[in-house]
Amino acid sequence: MEQFQIETAQNISIDQNTAHLGDRMLAYIIDSLVILIYTVLVVILLVSLDVDFVDMWALYLLLNLPAFLYYLLLETFMDGKTIGKSMMYIRVVKIDGSKPSFASYFIRWILRIVDVVLTSGGLAVLTILVRGKGQRIGDMAAGTTVISEKKRISLKDTLLRELPEDYAPKFPQVTIFMDAEMQTIKELYDSSKRKGDHQVILSLSDRIKRVTDIVTDLKPIDFVDVVIKDYNYYTQQP
Repeated sequence: MEQFQIETAQNISIDQNTAHLGDRMLAYIIDSLVILIYTVLVVILLVSLDVDFVDMWALYLLLNLPAFLYYLLLETFMDGKTIGKSMMYIRVVKIDGSKPSFASYFIRWILRIVDVVLTSGGLAVLTILVRGKGQRIGDMAAGTTVISEKKRISLKDTLLRELPEDYAPKFPQVTIFMDAEMQTIKELYDSSKRKGDHQVILSLSDRIKRVTDIVTDLKPIDFVDVVIKDYNYYTQQP
């Protein structure tokens, strides 16, 4: 799993983890099974109908349209996810931090013919491994990648933050918060940073400044991080 940094329109730098190749392959297998099951059910339905060959073929093309447009439809209406991606906790995002548009999903979908269908996924695997940002050809053309939303359990998932011995706090005002309040701030911050939701981070920053009367030139993402560390510093003191 590789990490890359995106710079949003609000000049907020956010670290993202690209989806592991194994997770993407498992998601592809799951989605392929979903499409296969749907197609089989369509065939069973058509066979059970008393229609001639021409009508049956026309109905097959019509009823199988959702399977043909599967990736385009689900990624568009499920915020960059398919059934397989949802199960593997991965999704499509824009490299620049903006929300993928229908055009982005369409480009990924149409170029799937080149790097997935025609090469049995070989070209997609090669470009993902070589590119460094988890991008296949469709992603490079659309300016997207696939990130992992899996939560990695570590010390950072608790209220505590690991601080260097010479850590120097900046904002003593943070001691006005209660543990439960800071835990909520930390959970929202970590979740928003992981998902690239800079609006939540901006709201957190503004709220903290209003409550504490802190004035700073730090970027919102850096400011909230310092607030969490400072709170840990002061509350860990004997």
